[in-house]
Amino acid sequence: MARIKPQALLIQSKKKKAPTRVSLTTIITCNLLVILVVLSLYATYNHWYKRSINKLDTELINSEHSNDTGERKKFDLPGYAVMETSKGSITVELHKDSSPEVVDKFLDLCQKGYFKGMRFHRVIKHFVIQGGDPHNLGAAEEWTLHRKSDGQLETRFDAFPKHEAFMLGTSKAKANAKGFEIFITTAPIPNLNDKLNVFGRVIKGEDVVQEIEEVDTDEQYQPKSIIEIINITLKQEP
Repeated sequence: MARIKPQALLIQSKKKKAPTRVSLTTIITCNLLVILVVLSLYATYNHWYKRSINKLDTELINSEHSNDTGERKKFDLPGYAVMETSKGSITVELHKDSSPEVVDKFLDLCQKGYFKGMRFHRVIKHFVIQGGDPHNLGAAEEWTLHRKSDGQLETRFDAFPKHEAFMLGTSKAKANAKGFEIFITTAPIPNLNDKLNVFGRVIKGEDVVQEIEEVDTDEQYQPKSIIEIINITLKQEP
């Protein structure tokens, strides 16, 4: 067996222990990969962070817009109604704050044309004029059709708190009904709030109300001539 010289062994040992060299290209490539991973993670984080912020801002804007819309809607509701009748025009101021639900229903029916052609089927002098369905009076009949004589009515007025004339209301007895009756008082009525949901007052056309009040009626207080609402126009200003 041939002997390996010591010098050859030393050279062979050095070759085995010498570290493997990493090329410059490999180092650069690894660094680039690390940078790309870091940038990718940062971009992903930034994307989702901005998305969550934008979503929160959108919700806040929508919430503020909803509140503004609600307030604007209430503010933009028509405050006046011009009632064109066969006797002339009657302008009514609507009580949006004190009777919001009744006013909303009234406005909705006006826009649907519900009151076009509605007749004033009860005219009681020094009391009320009433428009609605003459065949479906219900509980409203109790305090209109069964009214006492003028002299007795005046005596009752002295015994109860009085309310103004020319107030616009609808029967409490039919508050949940599909229809809608209109009452315009022509004199102060005792305990008016017990009988009517008052939702407005006449500010122009009192003479027209009085002219309707003076028409001839039969024993049931039904006008002998047709008096009807031609149309109701809603307005922001009187």
